[in-house]
Amino acid sequence: MDTTVLTYQIANDPSPVRSARELLRDAYEADADAFRSGADVRELVKSRADTVDKVLRTIWNRYDFARSPDIALLAVGGYGRGELHPHSDIDLLILTRDGIADSWHDDLGAFVTLLWDLKLDIGHSVRSLDESRQAARDDVTVLTNLLETRMIAGPEELRTELTRMVYSDEVCSDRSYFIAKREEQLARHRKYSNTDYNLEPNLKGAPGGLRDIQNIGWITKRHFGLDSIADLTRFSILTQEEHDILLKGETFLWRLRYGLQLIADRNENRLLFDHQRALADMLGYRDKGRKLGVEQMMQVYYRTVLALSELTDVILQYYDEAILQQDQEAKIQPLNRRFRIRDQYIEAINTQVFAYAPYAIMEIFLLMAQHPSIKGIRASTIRALRAHRHLIDDQFRNDLAVTSLFMELVKTPHPLDETLAHMKKYNVLGRYLPEFGQIIGQMQYDLFHIYTVDTHTLRVIRNMVRMNHPESRTEFPLASRLVHQLPKPELLYLAGLYHDVAKGRGGDHSELGAEDAEAFCQRHHLSERDTQLIAWLVENHLLMSMTAQRKDISDPDIINEFARAVPSQVHLDYLYVLTVCDISATNPKLWNTWRASLLRQLYVETKRALRRGTETPFNREEWVRATQAEARGILNAQGVTDEQIDRIWDTLDEEYFLQDSTVDIAWQTAAIIRHGDDPKPLVLIRDTRGGPTDGYSHIVIYVKDRVALFAATTAILEQLNLNIVDARISVASKGPWSISSYVVLDDQDQPLGKDPARKERVRQRLEEELADPDNYPEIIQRRTPRRLKHFSFPTEITLSNDTYNQRTVIEVITPDRPGLLARVGQVLLDHRVRLTNAKIATLGERVEDAFFVTDEHGWPIRDPEVCQALQEDLRIMLDNIH
Repeated sequence: MDTTVLTYQIANDPSPVRSARELLRDAYEADADAFRSGADVRELVKSRADTVDKVLRTIWNRYDFARSPDIALLAVGGYGRGELHPHSDIDLLILTRDGIADSWHDDLGAFVTLLWDLKLDIGHSVRSLDESRQAARDDVTVLTNLLETRMIAGPEELRTELTRMVYSDEVCSDRSYFIAKREEQLARHRKYSNTDYNLEPNLKGAPGGLRDIQNIGWITKRHFGLDSIADLTRFSILTQEEHDILLKGETFLWRLRYGLQLIADRNENRLLFDHQRALADMLGYRDKGRKLGVEQMMQVYYRTVLALSELTDVILQYYDEAILQQDQEAKIQPLNRRFRIRDQYIEAINTQVFAYAPYAIMEIFLLMAQHPSIKGIRASTIRALRAHRHLIDDQFRNDLAVTSLFMELVKTPHPLDETLAHMKKYNVLGRYLPEFGQIIGQMQYDLFHIYTVDTHTLRVIRNMVRMNHPESRTEFPLASRLVHQLPKPELLYLAGLYHDVAKGRGGDHSELGAEDAEAFCQRHHLSERDTQLIAWLVENHLLMSMTAQRKDISDPDIINEFARAVPSQVHLDYLYVLTVCDISATNPKLWNTWRASLLRQLYVETKRALRRGTETPFNREEWVRATQAEARGILNAQGVTDEQIDRIWDTLDEEYFLQDSTVDIAWQTAAIIRHGDDPKPLVLIRDTRGGPTDGYSHIVIYVKDRVALFAATTAILEQLNLNIVDARISVASKGPWSISSYVVLDDQDQPLGKDPARKERVRQRLEEELADPDNYPEIIQRRTPRRLKHFSFPTEITLSNDTYNQRTVIEVITPDRPGLLARVGQVLLDHRVRLTNAKIATLGERVEDAFFVTDEHGWPIRDPEVCQALQEDLRIMLDNIH
């Protein structure tokens, strides 16, 4: 690109802004086109800095002060390194020898104004040498900026003098600077929860990101006065391999950042979901089979920052020893003939330990598990480990010494998740278990799975470890009690390690994972009984959560069906703990009292079924009689007569007595009796304590039945910003009345009792709106003020008939959108389908609901054409909600 004419105009035109902006724009567009064509990002980053240099230097030289030996224009910070991404900050220092001369004031003001007119992200400061020295003393951030300066215009000697000052102990000692930058990095990592595996990572600030690389550079410059990280190899701090990892990692992150800023058209470092797909496409990642291009890109990102995290550990530990501990005598504690502890870090006796005893690669992690005082692995040993990781091959994996050490590691009481995380970080776990290596950094592009598969797996194991701690008794009361009853906790850990190991391969990951788990058990010489248990847990790890969340677990037949799939009480105990740990490690918002209560209810009922024997299923009539007798006793104690009770109960079918607790049945019956013949709807709202709805609000509506009732009620609740987690409809078999039951939370995931005034408003609104059936169509059509998600996928509708209960089950999987339940109700209304029950489950941006329906005569929907029309209308309605 020939810039001669524009450069001349910038230098000579009275108003150079237009020419300068044109030059910058043309250069920006040319560089952007080159990037999209695959040009070297390092060249482009340097090119942009050169272009900005040229513009700023040309403008600077327009003014008389530019000829003074006492003032200079310097690039500082990232710009000082000669690095500029499309929308990066351009940090400038106007440096004077002794202050601003009176004759410069007007021109400097005009210069700064011109810079702002250029519409660049410019940050500038004006300081003398003395002021710069003081600012660097007072603020380590200023000092860091001044460690990286580059002359744009002016006398080089001014920059040389500034550099001499800021590198002196007078401003900040080597020790103080290292401590400050180390603490700054620790604080920054805490801000990102000490994980480099956020699904919307910050390319600059997150662990393993660009700021970590820059931090190494700053500490290095202050310690050695080097010009680049590459010079570290001259001091044997970095090996050539480590330098290549650092350079390759930085280049990859630069490509992501450069493309991200082009797409966002601003200074953006957060790799938001909004931009990930477009960036993956820009960088050439294409969908392959079931693996999306965006998932491939993100897996490379996660693996890159994992390698960079390992490397920065080595370098910072080296500096810790070289700067902070250089005059201290090391405290050494022997462990065995291969390892010792030096200042709380484990180290190999010599760098060839792993060569002559490869099993020591596994032994070092077992020793860390057995000695909680060890803070980590010493840098020299990490390097030796890296140099010998190639020894982890099939022979190594089948070595009895190695497999025995790994099993001992799993059995040792300690934070197993932390040890496995170290093994993953140093690329030992992924090599030892290649099937686990495949899921390292593998993301799933949705809002339900907020962690990568490997991170989720380690969080599952962390939850399992936590179950042994007293504090878990409050959050996970049943699981924390059961975990102490498990005969072999290590089997639970191994099931957790393998439960998702086959994700991303295609096929059923539960079945494939069970095969991998069985192979692992055989290689590690587990008994046939233990092998079968682990493989069963992996294959069935979703069975309990899917049954609890998507089936009607108040139905004895559902319980019996589930119990028949569980071989024994021991299997049930292991599966319950695994399920709890899995759900709570998938998404912090996913585990709540509602899901906890569903799982607890399923566990308790299945335990009874197993004790009773699945060959002798529960008698429904006996259950209904027992329920009625218990509820009748409660009501009689309150002064309610049998005649009053029977007048209500005789109109209800037996389904009503299968699905609520006896306390709830008594509460509802008493309220209906008091309501009498009042034609107005009866609305009952109360927060619940104990039982399956613990921690939620229970809304019961007794009103004359209308086919549009469900659609209207759900529309009202959604318009009130209430989240519906369960819905049941009991239509009177003899009479016009309907009892609808909804379990809800407010928009802060709290029961309505937290705000009594709002609770009363909800009750009044339901009473008023449901009192007028003619108004139901208008209610259903109202818009619901709920947030839309960025994700979209086609709705999936499945219909099946439950012949025992004489009803049709409609399963709906669709993105969460405003008014969804009301729209489902609208379609059911249009097809004159009656709803008897609903299971509501919102998983991130994904809704997985099940609706139990009959035709208007109370029978399952058997006509294939009617089923197809209902299925198609639901899909069209849901996929056209905006």
